[in-house]
Amino acid sequence: MATSGTYVTEVPLKGSAEKHYKRWRSENHLFPDAIGHHIQGVTIHDGEWDSHGAIKIWNYTCDGKPEVFKERREIDDETNSVTFRGLEGHVMETLKVYDVIFQFIQKSPEDIICKITMIWEKQNDDSPEPINYMKFVKSLAADMDDHVLKAT
Repeated sequence: MATSGTYVTEVPLKGSAEKHYKRWRSENHLFPDAIGHHIQGVTIHDGEWDSHGAIKIWNYTCDGKPEVFKERREIDDETNSVTFRGLEGHVMETLKVYDVIFQFIQKSPEDIICKITMIWEKQNDDSPEPINYMKFVKSLAADMDDHVLKAT
């Protein structure tokens, strides 16, 4: 069995957890305009923008390289969380499992966090751990913060 693991980090945010969650849940089409240095395109492969089980294809830049990611969306309105379950793409060349959960938590009126949990399993032990992808998704949440504030 290949190495597997879970990374967890928190990104402090401004505004409201509800607004951040809404952007990640159903407004992914706005990401290229908001954070085009990370995300160059998002398209629907199956389903609707805000539907549970929708499949989306992302064109993005990680470590200066253009990559593609196909994911199935899981939505949990009770916990304000969105899961990106990896299906295909560059990251899946080295990983058998790649799930990223973004949960938006309102700790107090002024204190909001995005808790990011990455669950992964390598294709084989020679594959690198996805540390660069954890840095990437953490920067997505941080960089989207200002855009969500401006949209309010």
